Amino acid sequence: MTAHAYQLYRQTQVSTASPGELLLMLFDGAIRFARQAQEHLRQGDLEAANSKLIRVQDIVSELNLSLDLSVGEIAVNLQQLYTYIYDRLVQANIRKDPEIVEEALVLLMELRDTWEQVVAQTR
Repeated sequence: MTAHAYQLYRQTQVSTASPGELLLMLFDGAIRFARQAQEHLRQGDLEAANSKLIRVQDIVSELNLSLDLSVGEIAVNLQQLYTYIYDRLVQANIRKDPEIVEEALVLLMELRDTWEQVVAQTR
């Protein structure tokens, strides 16, 4: 598949996805970039690691900004968790520490699994 065809496929996939599916795509991207950042850190490619960590930070920031805090305590708790994850990613980038990335990665995977269950129940 050519790069252009893949981009069209992804564009269609995003434009036809439900809000829940979009949320899962964001988590999938964050998890993928976090794993790539870990690998780059382990290989000593700090520039690539920085780039991937910034992408994860951007996704987590978007997740945080999209919360509707008027729905109550769950949203406030998610905001605190997203803020914690974001802060850990920043620390991982500053310290160039793949173990801190792992901590954030575990939380992202747990959140993704939880959201996947929620999305499946609302289908």
